[in-house]
Amino acid sequence: MKSEYHFSFENLKVYQKAMDFGEVVNELVEQFPKKEIYRLSSQFSRAADSMAANISEGSGSTDPNFNRYLKMAWDSSHECVTWNTKAYLRAYISQQQFEKNRAALTEIGKMISALRKKLRTK
Repeated sequence: MKSEYHFSFENLKVYQKAMDFGEVVNELVEQFPKKEIYRLSSQFSRAADSMAANISEGSGSTDPNFNRYLKMAWDSSHECVTWNTKAYLRAYISQQQFEKNRAALTEIGKMISALRKKLRTK
């Protein structure tokens, strides 16, 4: 999506990757059984979207406050690990998708941690 207006957090690779992961999850949960709409689907989607939302929400604040929001994004990435595992155990996603999601979450988590460390050393 292109726009003439641009926010500084949109330049952060971790934000971009979190946005992409949220879209992947959104597509995946569309295929989950309807019985999961208010359970696994909803929880997984909200946790995935929360990563990018927390990054953007905290980005315009002080470094300590941004760090607090990054911690919430990191927590959400770990929550996604749980929902990804539940989706795999319930046979809603393949092992290949399960591993791909885990790799993306690992990368996002490491990027968040690195950004938090950078903010603490400023």
